[in-house]
Amino acid sequence: MDLIPSFSVDHTRIIPGIFTSRVDTLGDQKVTTYDVRVTRPNMEPAVDVAAMHSLEHIIATYLRNDPDWKDQIIYWGPMGCLTGFYLILKGNREPEELWDLILRAFRSVEDAEEVPGASPVNCGNYLMHNLGTAKWYARKFADYLTENAGRPEIFEYPRSERPVTEDGRRFFDS
Repeated sequence: MDLIPSFSVDHTRIIPGIFTSRVDTLGDQKVTTYDVRVTRPNMEPAVDVAAMHSLEHIIATYLRNDPDWKDQIIYWGPMGCLTGFYLILKGNREPEELWDLILRAFRSVEDAEEVPGASPVNCGNYLMHNLGTAKWYARKFADYLTENAGRPEIFEYPRSERPVTEDGRRFFDS
């Protein structure tokens, strides 16, 4: 089996940032998955589950209501490892082009007075939210993006190199 793209990222070297995870073609449309990495994997604690859930709701609502981007948004959701989010957009843009959108989305969390859709009718686990902790993570990440705006490392995925055997098979160590 081929290693999926997200497993080819060197998780010992990735830092918080905005990265292109993969680009797919669906019919005549390009669709790009971005990795919005909030914490450093295996170096920092994962994002609190309830806070991650609240960030998902608040930022998904923000993105799907942004007048300039709402028609491009396909998906916003958490990574299983709880170190960031996946953003799937129509088209193919450089991660740097998303910096302002992502910054504004995370800054919008500070103004949230409630978590949108946090009711039994709208959410499958409506009691698992933590707005206060979500605000803390959002502020921390937004400040990080602001402080590191000029650093190319926050937009460049560190890929792991996989050796190829003489007969062309790729070596997987996990």
